[in-house]
Amino acid sequence: MRTRIRQMGNSRGVLIPKPLLKQVGLEEEAELVVEGNTLVLRQPKRAPRAGWAEASRQLAQRGEDALVLPEFPNEGDADLKW
Repeated sequence: MRTRIRQMGNSRGVLIPKPLLKQVGLEEEAELVVEGNTLVLRQPKRAPRAGWAEASRQLAQRGEDALVLPEFPNEGDADLKW
């Protein structure tokens, strides 16, 4: 696809069609990098486990935080003294 580079205020830019953004999963934010002579637009890198705390709270509120497997003792646990 060929597109025009346009004047946008004091900068220049391109308009990206909505279907293309949807196809690559870009919604509100993107990471723009230069690789050689190429501009690359990609999804921003997220911190590992980003959003896990909030998701856990929501699971607990809905009562969906039960153990997947029941607790089971290890062999020899009965012999341990705490």
